[in-house]
Amino acid sequence: MFDHDSSATLLSLRLDEYKCHSLCTFRHPEMLPTLTRLSSRRTTPAFANRSTTLPSALRTLTTTPILRRKDPAMSSGPPKHEMKYFKDLTSSVRAFAEFRTVLHTGLYSQLVAMEVPVGGDIGDEVHTVDQVLIFTSGKGKATVAGKDQDIKASDVVVVPAGTQHQFVNTGDTPLELITVYAPAEHDPRTVHKTKEEGDKEEDEGKDEAPEWAHKSMKENEEAGLVKASGGPY
Repeated sequence: MFDHDSSATLLSLRLDEYKCHSLCTFRHPEMLPTLTRLSSRRTTPAFANRSTTLPSALRTLTTTPILRRKDPAMSSGPPKHEMKYFKDLTSSVRAFAEFRTVLHTGLYSQLVAMEVPVGGDIGDEVHTVDQVLIFTSGKGKATVAGKDQDIKASDVVVVPAGTQHQFVNTGDTPLELITVYAPAEHDPRTVHKTKEEGDKEEDEGKDEAPEWAHKSMKENEEAGLVKASGGPY
């Protein structure tokens, strides 16, 4: 038997490991074999085998959440000319507790996963790009150009560029959705833990779409980024 503080720390470590494994394999499925091998080699922390109290500084380090502003594994440059595959993206409950996660940024569109907590909302806003929202779990209320509409899993809402919109979670579970911006709205590496974190980055100009994601078709073709022949690149 070990004390309460050690138990809480061990639980925190286990939850962090599970969330990291889930999020990494969701965004980067090619990492699954490596993560599985690492998990199988995991050893139980020494403090779990004896009755002891961890130093307060260590308890703080292991239980304090870390704000992740940018995913270093995601490229900030134009995408490669290859398939990007997301298994069960619209049918699985993700529950990563991440308000916003950019999954892919293309030359003309951007794919983003969102999770709105119970009682939360996306924010009353206007984008200068088109947006399509595909709801995968939960229920809520959409307000677009002053018109209200109840929404649930499997519903789709289109918000034209320059249109006021707001989405509120009215259920007792997280409201999960996949949204497509055309062109991109966010930095390709963006991961926002909370809406407040996202708002702060946007206010500070740290969550801007890259310039290459707003080039015209003509510009991309002249630069050789898009070829009607399909390559080579």
